[in-house]
Amino acid sequence: MFHLLVSDKSGKIFDIPELEAAGMKAGCFFRPGKREFIKIPEASRLFMLPGRMPVGYDRVGGKFKALENYFAVAAFVAPAFTGTYSAAYHFPPTRWDKSRCVGGKALPLYCYTLAGFYKGDIYVTAIRVDKSSRHDPKFINIDSVRKNAIKIKKLFPANRLIRHLQDCAMIHGCPGAQNFFLSREECPLPVSPSCNANCAGCISLETQPRIKFTPSPEEVAELALFHICNVKNTVVGGRDRLLLSFGQGCEGEPLLEAELIEESIRLIRTKTHKGTINMNTNASRPEALARLFDTGLDSIRVSMNSVRKEYYERYYKPAGYNFQDVLKSIKTAKQKKGFVSINYLTMPGFTDSKDEFAALKKFIETYKIDMIQWRNLNFDPLHYFKIIKYSGQLSAMVGVRQLITSLKKSFPSLKMGYYNPSL
Repeated sequence: MFHLLVSDKSGKIFDIPELEAAGMKAGCFFRPGKREFIKIPEASRLFMLPGRMPVGYDRVGGKFKALENYFAVAAFVAPAFTGTYSAAYHFPPTRWDKSRCVGGKALPLYCYTLAGFYKGDIYVTAIRVDKSSRHDPKFINIDSVRKNAIKIKKLFPANRLIRHLQDCAMIHGCPGAQNFFLSREECPLPVSPSCNANCAGCISLETQPRIKFTPSPEEVAELALFHICNVKNTVVGGRDRLLLSFGQGCEGEPLLEAELIEESIRLIRTKTHKGTINMNTNASRPEALARLFDTGLDSIRVSMNSVRKEYYERYYKPAGYNFQDVLKSIKTAKQKKGFVSINYLTMPGFTDSKDEFAALKKFIETYKIDMIQWRNLNFDPLHYFKIIKYSGQLSAMVGVRQLITSLKKSFPSLKMGYYNPSL
């Protein structure tokens, strides 16, 4: 039995052997099977959830039980892993108010995966969806990041984008920026200070500062070409593993700077044809995207919480575009022979609901996307269902693990993962 984990007021975390760790989806409580649990991956973190009572399953009484004198505990699982259940919790009865979940007291922007205790170890309900270790802190030496940042700044003293990435790497702990200063893996190319969506959970506004300037095409190309020239072991198994990506967590929507990106790509491609040029985007401007593919863009990753209009627009709150523009952009990218991933923001209880699953299968069949990246949606679980106005039912949930397995069987050529691939 996986024991329930709880926290006291001081933040000390311990287990309650009498209660099973319970999972939650759309406000419904579950007893996850043993195969749902894996040992907690390195670089994961445990959180105490203030103002929320832990809920576990009482095997003797045969019911779910909330503990009023403790706080719930959840895990923020490491990159490359997707959570399958949220931690189960209740609000204290004396303070319970359904309006709390849409007010200003939502949990910070992290995922809240169920964690339990078993035979001396912490376990979480998650599945590994990508073998890459590009964001694994074991391979990111911060001292080397610091030293290399100083050296690279001296090489390019006028490049504002390099200074921006140094802040991302050293102050905000961004592994993408850290990898740039280590000349490894994917190179981030943030360019856009503004956005045309008002996402309910905007990382670039709430968890780290958004870029405050618009870099020049020359600054972008300078940074990109330096990375291309310095990354080691770029060809593995005959495949070029270089990857450059516009659209980062420290910026708005890159398509709003399409002309800048177009010129940046031209400058890069006049010097080299190595590497994949990718864009992480909301896909709001299909005409601009078409021009970028004509210029040399290779792939896009489109962020979506749902493949259905009503739930997409309730979360993204698009300004100046709509869901049809997103679909048109995906269609355009495929017509231009581009590689299309969707950054499928996964929330247990919604993503694995039968109706969303059916819509996703139809979406894949219609648009012939190349990959799904199973990213955890960093959002308060109960708050999310209030925002999108969705109520789940116990009988209408497929299971995240089962969903991924089923899609692999139905679409054997569809790639599954977590990170952007090089082409």
